Amino acid sequence: MNRPLIGVTTSRRSGWRIFPLIAFNVWMAGGRAVRWVDGREAEVDTVDAIVIGGGDDISPDLYGGELVRSARLDPGRDALERRLVLEAFEAGKPVLGICRGSQMINVALGGSLHQDAYGIYKNSDRLRTILPRKEVSIEPGTHLASLVGTDPMRINALHSQSVDQLGDGLRVAARDQGDMIQAIERARPPFVLGVQWHPEHLFYAHRQQALFKALVRAAADDRAMAPTLG
Repeated sequence: MNRPLIGVTTSRRSGWRIFPLIAFNVWMAGGRAVRWVDGREAEVDTVDAIVIGGGDDISPDLYGGELVRSARLDPGRDALERRLVLEAFEAGKPVLGICRGSQMINVALGGSLHQDAYGIYKNSDRLRTILPRKEVSIEPGTHLASLVGTDPMRINALHSQSVDQLGDGLRVAARDQGDMIQAIERARPPFVLGVQWHPEHLFYAHRQQALFKALVRAAADDRAMAPTLG
């Protein structure tokens, strides 16, 4: 089977253990994954779609925010992922953002972040777990709703930052019970979805599998429509 190739960005520090899990989800969805890290070659035109993975915090220098002492930054990764997101948009290639990746999609498109999300959203459950213990509401009429339905969804939570002002062309796709943004998406093609949680840890849940399947399907469709050289 000629599976779509998905470029997956990861942290230098933790990517060795995160990438295999994302690659497993991509494989179950019908694709194959290649790992990208800062300092190695990573080009959008060599893949059919990209996943911006989780991990380090995004530097507030990218959106005019203030640095908090607990932030763990990686400027090289910031630059790499911002470039990849913008190039993927320019090329019309599908993008899935996971936790930090959702935030990077937003920042790359001119949006901003809350550095201390739970300091702003006092009514949001402050959980740090890979288990699906947090509940989010899916916005009706969104692409996310077409993939997973509008019933409340149980997710995990490992983040301390969240989306503040939306980037150009993005809309909210899900919020938690405290009104914190938990998913964003682009209203028009290409497929662009960012989720604040970690669906790669919830591979046993059909609604989480649907996110990776949608990415791979969009990648396959995009490749099928691409002009052939001859």
